[in-house]
Formats: sequence, C-alpha cells, structure tokens
Amino acid sequence: MEYRRLGKTGIRVSALSLGGWLTFGQSIRDIALARSIILKAYENGVNFFDCADIYANGESEKMMGQVFKALPRHHLVLSSKLYWPMSEEINDRGLSRKHIMESIDKSLLRMQTEYLDIYFCHRYDEEVEIEEVVRAMDDLVHRGKILYWGTSEWPGDKIEAAIAFAVAHNLYAPTVEQPQHNLLSRKRVVEEIAPLAQRNGLGLVTWSPLASGMLTGKYDDGIPADSRLAKEEWLREFLWQGDTIERCHKAKEVADKLGVSRAELAIAWVLQQPGVSSVITGATQSAQLATNLNSLELKLDASTLARLDEIFPLSASKSL
Repeated sequence: MEYRRLGKTGIRVSALSLGGWLTFGQSIRDIALARSIILKAYENGVNFFDCADIYANGESEKMMGQVFKALPRHHLVLSSKLYWPMSEEINDRGLSRKHIMESIDKSLLRMQTEYLDIYFCHRYDEEVEIEEVVRAMDDLVHRGKILYWGTSEWPGDKIEAAIAFAVAHNLYAPTVEQPQHNLLSRKRVVEEIAPLAQRNGLGLVTWSPLASGMLTGKYDDGIPADSRLAKEEWLREFLWQGDTIERCHKAKEVADKLGVSRAELAIAWVLQQPGVSSVITGATQSAQLATNLNSLELKLDASTLARLDEIFPLSASKSL
C-alpha cells in the first residue's frame, strides 16, 4: 500500500480507501459480509474509511462502526459527512451550527468512536453564511470531536472563501475536498478543483472512480436486474447514454492491451492524477475489493494516458 499526505497536513492516508456509499447498510445487510470486506481492506493496508450520515440513513455508519470497534483506533483514518436531510424536522439538515453540532454526536455514536479524523460538509449550503460553518467546524476541532474538516462537491469560489475567512480569523480551515473524479466525470476537477487544491494545499480524496460500474464493462450488454443502475433511477438517467456506453466499450481495447480489467485501468488512472491523496472505492464482495487493490500495481505510461484522453475528452465530461 502507498500512503499519501492529505494535502499539506501531516496525516497520511492510503492511496486506495474504502467507502460506504450504496453498500454497507444498503446493498449489504449482512454484518459478516461487511466485516470480511472491511477487514480484508484493512489487512491489505487500507487505513482510510469514508462514510456519511445520509448513507442508508445512518445504517452505513452503524455497520462500519461495528467493525471499526474491534480495530486499533490509531491505525484508522475515519471520516463522515453531513448536509442532507436526516428526517422531516426542519433543522435536521444543512450546515447550520445547530445541525453541525447535533450531527457530529449522532455520527460518533453510530460509528462507535470518540472522534473523526475528517468531517466533511457534504454539499455547500446556500442558506448558511460561510462564517457560521467555519466557526462551527473550528469549534469541533477545539472540542476534540474532529481532527480535520473538509468539503465535498463545493464550488471552488466557496472553498476559497472558507479558507480566506478561516485564515483571517485564525480558525481551522478546510484541508480536503472530496470531488467526483473518473474518466467520465473529470472536467470540474481538472479545470477548477485541482488548481485550487494546489494553490491552497488541499488534499483531494475522490469518489466514484468506476462511475457506478459503467467503466468496468458491467453494462456492456444492458442493465442487469440486480445492478446499481437498475436500482437507482437517477444514476441510470445520468450514465446510461449512447456516447457514454460507446466510450466505455473503447476503453476495453486499452485494458486488453495492458492485460488488465477495465476496473483496474479506471482506478489506476485516477490514482495518477495530480493532487489526488486517496481514491475512495466501494465493494459488495471480496472479489471486487481484490480488483480494486490490484490497480495499485498498474502504472500507466504517457501513451496510455494520451489514448484515454482521446476516448474520454474533457469536452464530453459530465458531473452529477
């Protein structure tokens, strides 16, 4: 396993990490299966595990927490997120100071830990002043409930505004952004987020390297009944398009030439992008995890990267 600094911070995270989106507590309900996947990742050097309160409405945090409690806490880098509505209650959503303070305690309880290494603001909240968000997150650091905080899918100008306010008032600033980044969705990162991260010393921990399976070839012959695209209509509408399917087919030629799977190719590509601290992957079975781990051994040369740029041009990139 390779370990990379999280931007300019002193903490190091595994280049490949494991997340709980749409898996633990949702497609995976068996704690024994969840434990086997998480432990296999841990035994192969993964130290960074990512979750969010909205994943399976808290069940993902609970399931992952059951496994984490048996592992040495100082070996782990744990993160979670808040923003999305967790109930019908008017204040149980967003990034108000009230919701931040209440959400962290609920996440810590579900994950059975005394602190999070990283706490993400899962989206930008148009209804809350940045000053309120930064001060609340700074307070969580001082209270020992989180060590670092970050953003996920925030507009670049809002990230820089948060950093500027924190610096001006001697507060803890965001140190990491979590953007979607894969061969199909990369324009925003390349043109906006990566340059911003470099300017400000932010780490990047990216999600959806396989574009929900599109980049693996899983959907070459249609949409399997038990697949993610079959179950998630919004993902299907976003990804299941003619040009996207054609590009994924072309990627097979590149993977075959290298003697690897398309999944390994796609993850290896993200791992080699500038400024990436960790690539968050998901797995519903041990075989998928093994494939993800294999990508660490694959180093893409300049000609391969250039061919992928041809197949997946920035002009065709799309973001959720």
